[in-house]
Amino acid sequence: MAKDDRFIITGLGGAKTLRGELVIGGAKNEVLKVLAGSILFCDELTLTNVPEIEDVWRMIELLKGLGIKVRQLEKNKYHLETKGLNNFSLASEISKKLRASIVVTGPLLARLGKVVFPYPGGCVIGKRPIDLFLSGFEKMGATITENEEGFVIEASRGKLQGAEIFFKNQSVTATETFIMAGVLAEGQTVLKNCALEPEIVSLGEWLNECGAKITGLGTSTITIHGGDLLVGEGKTHETLADRIEAGSFLILGALTAADLLIKKCRPEHLDALIAYLSEAGVKIEIGFDWIKVINKGDEKFTALDVKTHEYPGFPTDLQAPFAIFLTQADGQSYIFETIFEGRLNYFEALGRMGAKVKVLDSHRAIIDGPTPLSGREIESPDLRAGLAYVLAAIIASDESVVHNVEYIDRGYEEIEKRLASLGLDIKRISGNCS
Repeated sequence: MAKDDRFIITGLGGAKTLRGELVIGGAKNEVLKVLAGSILFCDELTLTNVPEIEDVWRMIELLKGLGIKVRQLEKNKYHLETKGLNNFSLASEISKKLRASIVVTGPLLARLGKVVFPYPGGCVIGKRPIDLFLSGFEKMGATITENEEGFVIEASRGKLQGAEIFFKNQSVTATETFIMAGVLAEGQTVLKNCALEPEIVSLGEWLNECGAKITGLGTSTITIHGGDLLVGEGKTHETLADRIEAGSFLILGALTAADLLIKKCRPEHLDALIAYLSEAGVKIEIGFDWIKVINKGDEKFTALDVKTHEYPGFPTDLQAPFAIFLTQADGQSYIFETIFEGRLNYFEALGRMGAKVKVLDSHRAIIDGPTPLSGREIESPDLRAGLAYVLAAIIASDESVVHNVEYIDRGYEEIEKRLASLGLDIKRISGNCS
């Protein structure tokens, strides 16, 4: 997938004609952390339902650089051998592009007693400070040196010490990082004001299955009793279904589908989105592991006020896709983004497509609808806004060109093939964009 790939999308002009089935893949926000958790293992492990996306490939390259052997057994299935782990320095080029690389610091510091890493990168969606990580490591007895290249962190006596850590802000990545750091630390680690996301629970349950001693998963207080390296031989972990992908496709169905079945998902992880869509007037059927959207074509959706919040609230990762839905809702909608302060930058392009939008500040925006959208050339600023632009292009009239699709590739596997299977005219074009 070339960096200059782009999508050419022929819009439906507001028609709801797509139909078919979409199968949800493994969660990006879990598998990256499970891959990092392999550092805690003394032997080997097998992972299934691994999404074939850019962020996963970057994480695998990062682990290979540490001495871990990674072998693809078949599509979406990988085997890791960790006996050769011998490097405590994260590859700078990869780390600067992959925000999730920060989570590697916890298990690596716990296992080798030292970690060297640059300031993590990823999407440009506002400040994502790492002070939670640095202060937490200090509480576990580590010393931190900062230089032009990044950070050098060393555990006293070569071993992290159990500690009580209070997160001043709920953070999924910090919660997961210190769960893993605590697995090999000496003594007990207590984490307070933890994030509650299901990906954290799934990660913790997998580590427990392999020998960790973690309690309180799914609550705001998690306790880890430090112990030995984990054992994964003969065990296989299936990655949790991606609730953000499922939510994105649910919004797609509400906007564009005559009949859309979303399979192999976890509807209970989408309670907030389903509640909002239902309140707006979307007809949704829910099964044990499926969600179905059926449109007659003459639906009128009601405007809503949406406030993002940590799980189980409305996900910040669905805020941009949901904004596209609100451009087609009747009345004035209000969005309050509480997690990131730079996540409304995509509104400028929506305005050029015809949406009536007004950004009040870096956290709040107003949308007036319903408004027909027109095809345009647009550039994805980040992963979730990129998917939102694809949704906007689908409901628009005429043709749209979506650039920077490498951002979308970071989180959605073969998105163009899956959308084409529903009847959408979408093509991936490679080559210089002129």
